[in-house]
Amino acid sequence: MRIGVLTGGGDAPGLNAAIRAVTRKALAEGMEVLGFRNGWLGVLEKDFTPLDMHSVSGILYRGGTILGTSRTNPYSRQGGPEEIHENLRDLEVEALVPIGGEDTLGVARRLSQEGINLVGVPKTIDNDLYGTDYSIGFDTAVGVVMDSLDKLHPTAEAHHRVMLVEVMGRDAGWVATLGGLAGGADAVLVPEEPFSLEKLYARLRKRHEELGKLFSIVVVAEGARPRDGGQAVVGGTQVDEFGHIRLGGIAHTLASQIEAATGYETRVVVLGYLQRGGTPSAFDRVLATRLGVAAVELIKAGQFGVMVGLKGNRILPISLEESLSQTHSLDRDLYHLADLFY
Repeated sequence: MRIGVLTGGGDAPGLNAAIRAVTRKALAEGMEVLGFRNGWLGVLEKDFTPLDMHSVSGILYRGGTILGTSRTNPYSRQGGPEEIHENLRDLEVEALVPIGGEDTLGVARRLSQEGINLVGVPKTIDNDLYGTDYSIGFDTAVGVVMDSLDKLHPTAEAHHRVMLVEVMGRDAGWVATLGGLAGGADAVLVPEEPFSLEKLYARLRKRHEELGKLFSIVVVAEGARPRDGGQAVVGGTQVDEFGHIRLGGIAHTLASQIEAATGYETRVVVLGYLQRGGTPSAFDRVLATRLGVAAVELIKAGQFGVMVGLKGNRILPISLEESLSQTHSLDRDLYHLADLFY
């Protein structure tokens, strides 16, 4: 049996661990493995490399993805889906393991409905894929936020400043909340809970005037928005092949508003791609390994059209249809737990 594996969308720590797991398990089962370069683009262009023990040796600890990635959407291109079907037939690929987030697996769901055998693996630092408690890359991203807040605390305190730390999170505030909780943030703003500027100002004033804390650190997810119906701040006008506009800039907008309302000197730190880069955590390495192996096991069992996910401490399949029917939104209990420490 010959299978293919690809990584699509934004990169995340742990992708190489997943590629390694898929390859080693498939080889152990007597399968051949083709690695498609740059996500769905590789399948469209027949751009692939055979994967063997040598090609996945030494990649467990590496960030990024040895296969490359892109935000290619075959359904936005004339004849794209037909090319996918034809190329997989020509290459005699009997099943695919797409590793990605909502967009990459959204393509996988449509291809599955058209008869292509595949098993998805969840990857997104936003942790917003329904059907898995944790996605590949999320734990590492939280660690980056925590480490950054640890470094920002002493400089914020020394200069008596408000520090606004902008983190990733288009539709879900998992990274902001857990990173903020672990790093001792003084406020966290997330997409699921539209924020009140007046409440934020009041919190900062209370720290300064009542508690004697002359500095504050506020973590804000890129997709956070004000309670009065305002929109998320965008970082440009172009959209990708999935129709997403690039977010970014809310921290700069808030900084000027906070300074004007409170008079407190405010600075901005945008963590950006630092959250996606670097060495994956132990948790992400183990999670990616378990998910990759489970995907091949399902292929061997002939169970397709599903995504493997972590539920509790078990790896379980969930249909792509169900997984993509809703968003894995932030657990409000965690958000209010964090609020206790602000």
